[in-house]
Amino acid sequence: MRSSTWHALGNTYRLVERADLGESLTAPAARELAVGTDGVLEIVSAEGAAAELVIWNPDGTTAELSGNGTRIAARWLAARSGAEQVTIRVGEREVVARMLGDGLVEQDLGEVRVFDVEQVEGLEVVPVSVGNPHAVVLGDPDDLPRIGPLLETHPRFPGRTNVQVARVEGRGLVRARVWERGVGETRSSGTSAVAVAAATHGEGEVTVIFPGGELRVVLARGRALLVGPAERTDPPRHA
Repeated sequence: MRSSTWHALGNTYRLVERADLGESLTAPAARELAVGTDGVLEIVSAEGAAAELVIWNPDGTTAELSGNGTRIAARWLAARSGAEQVTIRVGEREVVARMLGDGLVEQDLGEVRVFDVEQVEGLEVVPVSVGNPHAVVLGDPDDLPRIGPLLETHPRFPGRTNVQVARVEGRGLVRARVWERGVGETRSSGTSAVAVAAATHGEGEVTVIFPGGELRVVLARGRALLVGPAERTDPPRHA
């Protein structure tokens, strides 16, 4: 089976094509493939500048969306098709991505919804939907190892949630750490960057600094653009 390994600011994925697998991935197979990574990107189909994607977490569950994962898939598809703009479909959401050069990709991640602040276990939590669930807590990012697992599996979030602890460092600048549902702490997260930006700023351009590096978010009229890098980390194999 052919596969390739990619990373987006330290968020590592293994990418495989269903056509090579011969069948759909199962949860046990996904867990095995995900060892040593933050998940598996299963390309269900790819034709021209469009592809359909399933995102697997290391625990064998699937994710509704991943900003970093779709950005990796977009770079893979752009290299394969030669197109500068591609579309990645995940479930019911289509992510349009444009190659900017130097490994950077601009993605239209679609609708973002920010909900009212809630009190959960004594924490002020801002629920955000970016097609997948997020719980943003304003505070010291170093508190993530305590807050992340507490909120991920809290009864308030019956389907579990991604968790971010963020600190605003200036207008348009936020520092954060992220606890991904089904993964644990990761060095960066694309949809988490959008959630943090939306919870702290509402609209405008925001740079979110993760341990793995920076992602740029542009929020306007309830939608989000995300700009960041993605690159292949293993050499291509030639027959």
